[in-house]
Amino acid sequence: QVQLVESGGGLVQAGGSLRLSCAASGSIYSLGTMAWYRQAPGKQRELVAIIPSGGSTNYAHSMRGRFTISRDNAKNTVYLQMNSLKPEDTAVYYCNAPLRQLWGQGTQVTVSS
Repeated sequence: QVQLVESGGGLVQAGGSLRLSCAASGSIYSLGTMAWYRQAPGKQRELVAIIPSGGSTNYAHSMRGRFTISRDNAKNTVYLQMNSLKPEDTAVYYCNAPLRQLWGQGTQVTVSS
């Protein structure tokens, strides 16, 4: 019943920042753990960050210190703050509720050099 919709992607220069949003059409709190993934052309989808409903956040090593995942349960939204972006960060970014196997449609992030 719950659907996830990502937004906030776009074109940004290397070193810049973007904040992605994932809005749920229902309670995001009830979904438990949330995650961001990304997929570049010709590559497998890879985990970016996870945020459990309770506990510490985790990040892929290459994104540590640059990306921050957060959630606002009152707004039914999860965020991904991306700083110090690099061209290799270019990908479609997807919101995921792994315990429910729910995915958003993705939002394109393009980082130019």
